[in-house]
Amino acid sequence: MKDANTAQSISISKDILKKAFSLMSTAKSMAELYEGNKEITAKYVHATSRGHEAIQLAMAMHLKPQDWVAPYYRDDSVLLGIGMRPYDVMLQLLAKRDDPFSGGRTYYSHPSLNDADKPKIPHQSSATGMQAIPTTGVAMGIALKEIHNLGENYGEEKPVVVCSIGDAAMTEGEISEAMQMAALKQLPIIFVVQDNGWDISANEEETRAMNAAEYAEGFKKIETRSIDGTIFSESYKTMEEVITIVRKERRPFLVHAKVPLLNHHTSGVRMEFYRHDKDELAEARSRDPYPKMIQELKAAGVSDAEINEIESAAIATVESDYKEALKAEDPRPEDLYRHDFAPTSITEETGEREPEGREKTVMVDSALFAIKELMHKHPEALLYGQDVGARIGGVFREAATLAQTFGDDRVFNTPIQEAFIVGSTVGMSAVGLKPIVEVQFADYIWPGLNQLFTEVSRSCYLSNGKWPVSMILRVPIGAYGSGGPYHSSSVESVLTNIRGIKIAYPSTGADLKGLMKAAYYDPNPVVMLEHKGLYWSKIKGTEDAKTVEPSDDYVVPFGKGRIAYEAEEEAIENGESCCIVTYGMGVYWAKEAWKQHQGQVEVVDLRTLYPLDEDLITERVKKHGKCLVVTEEPVRNSFAQGLAGFIQKECFRELDAPVEVIGSENMPAIPLNSTLEQEMIPNGKKVAERVSELLAY
Repeated sequence: MKDANTAQSISISKDILKKAFSLMSTAKSMAELYEGNKEITAKYVHATSRGHEAIQLAMAMHLKPQDWVAPYYRDDSVLLGIGMRPYDVMLQLLAKRDDPFSGGRTYYSHPSLNDADKPKIPHQSSATGMQAIPTTGVAMGIALKEIHNLGENYGEEKPVVVCSIGDAAMTEGEISEAMQMAALKQLPIIFVVQDNGWDISANEEETRAMNAAEYAEGFKKIETRSIDGTIFSESYKTMEEVITIVRKERRPFLVHAKVPLLNHHTSGVRMEFYRHDKDELAEARSRDPYPKMIQELKAAGVSDAEINEIESAAIATVESDYKEALKAEDPRPEDLYRHDFAPTSITEETGEREPEGREKTVMVDSALFAIKELMHKHPEALLYGQDVGARIGGVFREAATLAQTFGDDRVFNTPIQEAFIVGSTVGMSAVGLKPIVEVQFADYIWPGLNQLFTEVSRSCYLSNGKWPVSMILRVPIGAYGSGGPYHSSSVESVLTNIRGIKIAYPSTGADLKGLMKAAYYDPNPVVMLEHKGLYWSKIKGTEDAKTVEPSDDYVVPFGKGRIAYEAEEEAIENGESCCIVTYGMGVYWAKEAWKQHQGQVEVVDLRTLYPLDEDLITERVKKHGKCLVVTEEPVRNSFAQGLAGFIQKECFRELDAPVEVIGSENMPAIPLNSTLEQEMIPNGKKVAERVSELLAY
């Protein structure tokens, strides 16, 4: 580790110092204006950069339009440093309609920016430390694009990625995942840690065993710098050095900058609530970067008159921009409904589902063929996850031969890091790649839910449409072969409660291939649930999961179900039929009921759980007057129960019986013992018995 606490030997030009002081004066004036008008400005929570301005400006002033930066919620000086007006950030402060980051949807200094003349800022949440994984995903995407000569050539000015973060966030486990991958892959990323010694009311003695630089020493391939982040010249020259190295050598750094917190944690958690130690406050104020900046200006020959002029101009600009921002339009009620998803071009089923001359293939191969075709056609497509690489191609061989065909830079293993696997897709998508990622089992998705919910699903909406996340997350799911409590779970009820993602659950190879293609061309995040028990059709009764391989251009649009098995028209007309609504393995349990009750049962296969084919569901249920929803999940508080409620409401006048639901028993986990497993989950016999009861109404 290099210690940069000594004075810099190379001077900084007067123009740079004056520009930095102008921006620092602006940031300070904004903080003071907010405090002076807190009855208005604190309507929505905000934090300011007071005490952090020097390192933030030193970092921001080195960034170019080809660079990427992830500021955190205290980084309004970073935003000023990359060229934002006070007016721009005040629009977010006041949650105005023209807020350039989110259209009034998210907090102050929670930016997302895609302007051609500024560094790019993908969406990030306020969950502390969450930005590290998506931002490392940006760096990984840039590195892969450089390997494959994709995108623009910036010569010696190659893009760098900066992840700005507070010291308290460094204790988060997801920070470790990000830094592990940055070190492992030698990515062009700089973690800039602003260390003010505080969490909210908890200080460093209570919350950490070491500072960020000491922590980073454990990552042997991440070089570090420790600096006094209150001295602009030291911060500026350190960032210049580090950014220059990363542009050239493409390897990660961590810059640890000590700074004081001179303002409230946020406008809602004020310093007087918890900072009662007068000596501590006095020490923090003695390190204020603002008077230090004035001393640097004077040492460079800037007169008192010029300093006063710069300060006065900053105050005037801030006051003028604030008055202008107050007059700006608030969001309209109809704005609420925009940008939950980016529009997709795949709206119709096209291509050949059953081309002549082709043999049936097992379902797991249908996914393999779809991805292989996509990767041949699109160099930006790549696949990664645990064990998907060349040695085995996935624990289910679902990626077999792909690494050999496309190379280890397009199909590669990751560490056991579900959060990184999921969250990195935000950054990969932002730089123009199309990540297809896997978690090995649905049971392993839980560590990735934080990123899926907070970053992936909300990116399009909270960035006001600027940053939809185009990714596919493959999830082998369901009970099969006595997998026991850690390899058998169904998780669709949790996933369907995450707004902003699309969810497929195909029951045949043809649908898996068609939906995989549709998911690839969809600009939104897609979770592809693939039932392990259907992969090879080894379970009796699942033979129909094997299908003729569709044509290369075959696509199945999301939100379009199918009638898997039909009832006879005579039974329908006589009121002697019922409709089963299901998906995945449920289609084949329903098939058994269809066989036992010849002509009386129609089976609707949803194919996608979101969006849902509500028109097909209501049309078919109204036709039959009786409905059974079949799921593999335990029923209580489930997606299936919610679906039954929807059917009950929409079809109430046409129903001849209550909408029934059958699923697994309401137990915490699926046991390992095969007898207990069979007792817990549904099967064809159980479904057929429930159909008999329903038809008897």
